[in-house]
Amino acid sequence: MLIGELASKAGVTVKALRYYEEQGLLHPRRAPNGYREYGESAVAQVANIRLLLSSGLTAHDVQAFLPCLDQDVDAPICSASMEVISRRLTNVEKKIAALDVVRGRLVEVLARAGGS
Repeated sequence: MLIGELASKAGVTVKALRYYEEQGLLHPRRAPNGYREYGESAVAQVANIRLLLSSGLTAHDVQAFLPCLDQDVDAPICSASMEVISRRLTNVEKKIAALDVVRGRLVEVLARAGGS
């Protein structure tokens, strides 16, 4: 299928598909006329890319998932991707802890201001 058809089937823009290709997440064949050609599995790949990006992973992170992007949506996890998920989760937990400290300080400031 051509890029416009994939965009329609996957519910994304052509621009998004070009971005995924630029980031090394999609690998279309090129027809003799230069048009991008995608197999049917590209629909699942795009759905999984969107899921992973919306989960807080970066395009660079998603590259670790390439061996398993053909799997069903909601399950694009394979051994190559577990380390990426663990690392990203650790980063998120550190950010939450730092924000919790800031929150505590702000609550203290408000409590002192209200008590004056």
